[in-house]
Amino acid sequence: MVRDVGLFRLRLLLGMGLFLLPVGLAAWTANAESPKKTSSYSPVVVQDDFQTIVQRMQAEKPKIREQHMRLLAERYDLSDRPVPGVTMSRGKPVQGGIRAKLPAGVSSWEELAAMSPEEIRKRGLWPKGFLPLPHPNHPEGGMVFPQHHIDEILKQEGRDLTRFDLDFDLPQHLLPEYPPAIYLTTRPDLGDVSQGKVVTLQNYFDLFNGILNPKQLEGLRLLVTPFPQQQFNATDDRRSLKPSLGVTCFDCHVNGHSNGTTHLVGDIRPQEFRHRLDTPSLRGVNIQRLFGSQRALKSIEDFTEFEQRAAYFDGDPVIATKKGVNVLERGSQVHFMAEFMALLDFPPAPKLNVFGLLDPEKATAQELRGQEVFFGKGRCAACHLPPYYTDNLMHSFRTERFFEPHMVNGHMMVGDGSIKTFPLRGLKDSPPYLHDGRLLTIEDTVEFHNLVLGTKLSKQEKEDLTAFLRCL
Repeated sequence: MVRDVGLFRLRLLLGMGLFLLPVGLAAWTANAESPKKTSSYSPVVVQDDFQTIVQRMQAEKPKIREQHMRLLAERYDLSDRPVPGVTMSRGKPVQGGIRAKLPAGVSSWEELAAMSPEEIRKRGLWPKGFLPLPHPNHPEGGMVFPQHHIDEILKQEGRDLTRFDLDFDLPQHLLPEYPPAIYLTTRPDLGDVSQGKVVTLQNYFDLFNGILNPKQLEGLRLLVTPFPQQQFNATDDRRSLKPSLGVTCFDCHVNGHSNGTTHLVGDIRPQEFRHRLDTPSLRGVNIQRLFGSQRALKSIEDFTEFEQRAAYFDGDPVIATKKGVNVLERGSQVHFMAEFMALLDFPPAPKLNVFGLLDPEKATAQELRGQEVFFGKGRCAACHLPPYYTDNLMHSFRTERFFEPHMVNGHMMVGDGSIKTFPLRGLKDSPPYLHDGRLLTIEDTVEFHNLVLGTKLSKQEKEDLTAFLRCL
């Protein structure tokens, strides 16, 4: 009796197993073939060994580069065409002309501006150069440095900012001058204190000892000290061939200004909706009140602390812990760094009076006409108020009125949402323009705003406005 019961149970269990096995296999197979679930977190554990990753990404690099450069050529005129007699603070020629290409079938920018947003959208006539600009490899992202900065830091410090997987995209003549000048609010009598050098850990003390107080010197030291970052660190998911000390604040904000270094915002997910970032200048941060890519930070101290805790690591604290997050001490380190940054001044604007307006005795007739357009028909002063030409607010251009959402090189083309009103002081020293660098010249910027604001400026009015903006 007991033996029969045991055999019955055994047969029952075997039968259940045979019945359940196909169900389990089907469920496992369905799970294996299902699309990868979108996550806000980056993968922490790397499955491939480092050399395999390097070989794969280096093999993919030429194709990715070719695809991105084809996009730039389709959108822009990238030629070297400086404006005669117009230079940045240290003498680099300012590039001129509208570089975004007109859409096929439109003969002039004035013809395009006469159309309604609905017509432009329906006919697909929004200029491709006015769409969001993708990262050089948008699905990958991360900091990418111009080659001239990579070369300088390698020469001074032996620290290599080269990525094995991709290169910077925009030509040097369309970027800020290098090295940029440094002007201090505390010592305007000294003018440019950079001595024509890129400030690094190797030379900061010699350049600024006797000009800054000890707190400010320590703040500057921290700004030129390398700390681990998403792509430059010692882990096996870095993007430098050798383990790296990291990057400095001034690797992007070189000399407290900008060198055009790009990466992606850390506070948007998923990847295809993240904006490319053009490094903004730190000049004049003492008069600004909104910081961070989405302007959620209300002081330069908040921004400084956030950068190395989160923004350096794509806003992922898990990855930050793995790669070596640098937790700054708020009462001394953050405060000292912020105090130095608050000293960084705008470049001189000799044609402006104490109210930030043109001095009629110094300005040309065209520049004065451009000032009238700025404060009148162009409606620029609705956001950009003198003397620094910002209102410290956020505004949306609602660019989604002009085009249908679509994917380009892994980046979803959608409206930009609210963006910060950047100060226009020193504008000619800070190309390219808009938060993602899609506008290569001041002329592009004027044309873009003429379309999104519907101001319908004439060709002459736009030229006059451009002349005025170069004076700021």
